Amino acid sequence: MAEIKHIPFVKMQGTGNDFMVIDNRDTTYTKAQLIALTPKICHRKYGVGADGLLALQKPLLDDTDFEMLYRNADGSDAGMCGNGSRCLALYASKQGLGDTLKFSVHDRVYSADIRNDGQVEIHFPVTTKVREISVDGEKMLQVYTGTEHVVMHVPKFKLDEEEELVDKGRKLRYDEFFKPNGTNANFYCGVNEQAISVQTYERGVEGLTLACGTGAIASAIGWHHQQELGYHSNEVTVKTKGGDLQVLFQYKPEKDAYTNITLTGPAHFICKGTYYAE
Repeated sequence: MAEIKHIPFVKMQGTGNDFMVIDNRDTTYTKAQLIALTPKICHRKYGVGADGLLALQKPLLDDTDFEMLYRNADGSDAGMCGNGSRCLALYASKQGLGDTLKFSVHDRVYSADIRNDGQVEIHFPVTTKVREISVDGEKMLQVYTGTEHVVMHVPKFKLDEEEELVDKGRKLRYDEFFKPNGTNANFYCGVNEQAISVQTYERGVEGLTLACGTGAIASAIGWHHQQELGYHSNEVTVKTKGGDLQVLFQYKPEKDAYTNITLTGPAHFICKGTYYAE
């Protein structure tokens, strides 16, 4: 395929997690081209700047409206991106695909509802369990929410010590325990039974982001596990630097598993333009 020089894009954000969005339903760009483009267009000095790149792809699976391709700012595969999926669902809706959508990410089918109040709901097909682990003698929780996360409970004041969080997050991200893929690292404190505050070190961004949707889910589930709240539907407000997210899930004690997971939050358009690739 010929080299692409001029690339139309839209920039969006969900609770401060910002993304470059490209409509690739006509397969103008190969997957390899999009991966190579990502570190360039997402660079905050030499590109437009973003936490990652989203591509709206033609559907690969039956009964879906589109495929979501997502790459971290460094071009690596992030797996599922909760905040990104809300942005891409809103973008797809504005392209005429409807307000109730189904889409695939790595052969898993998710659904999205665009609400009248500007919020976007993403329904996850994942059933997950909490794994209690110890890394270098420090206890934490491992929760898979479409991508890899560890969760650590910290005192409230620690959430403001961002240099320390970055250092700790980086060490966990590259620790031998999590090889070969590495992990995202979440630090949270409880506000009350149904609310927490969270900071997330994101793999592939290699720093703290204003919010992480899948990290919010992992942290909310970790909070439920820590409190031993038992069986019932649970809704947790997750407070991030970029705003509030709502996480809903059900705990199944007979399987010691979490299911019917929903992430709800805002999605916004920032600008559109043309990127001049070199």
